[in-house]
Amino acid sequence: MSTPILASSCARAATAEEARYRIDRPIGGRSARIIALDPAAADVVRRVAELPWGESRFFPDPAGFDPRDDLIDADVAIMVATAEAHAETASSIARACASRGIMTAGIVLGGRLEVGDAVAALRPYARNLMSTEDEDDVAAVLTALRA
Repeated sequence: MSTPILASSCARAATAEEARYRIDRPIGGRSARIIALDPAAADVVRRVAELPWGESRFFPDPAGFDPRDDLIDADVAIMVATAEAHAETASSIARACASRGIMTAGIVLGGRLEVGDAVAALRPYARNLMSTEDEDDVAAVLTALRA
């Protein structure tokens, strides 16, 4: 006994009315800014930057990041930190992003017992915050964001 194919289960079987909501062009990637907040995070950002990315830009040295110029056309700013991160840098990036309506996210690398202070420092400034021990998660997050 075969099961009938429902119109909603097949893209080709959509009605003309449903088809007008279909996206008929490629969905582009994001223009992300990935900023390291400390020297250990800078090493990770450099390694991740070597992978193929779209319009994303990487800043291993937060001193080389100029919010006035480097946030132009940005969709999201991702701060990468380790236990050595300082809240002042995260704060200045977050303020610049907030004034432009740019989402901020934070990825803190290290063991839970090591990164508690860094998580607390970033928590007020990152709309989304992830703590992980695996630096490959940085690339995975960027891939999920279509960076």
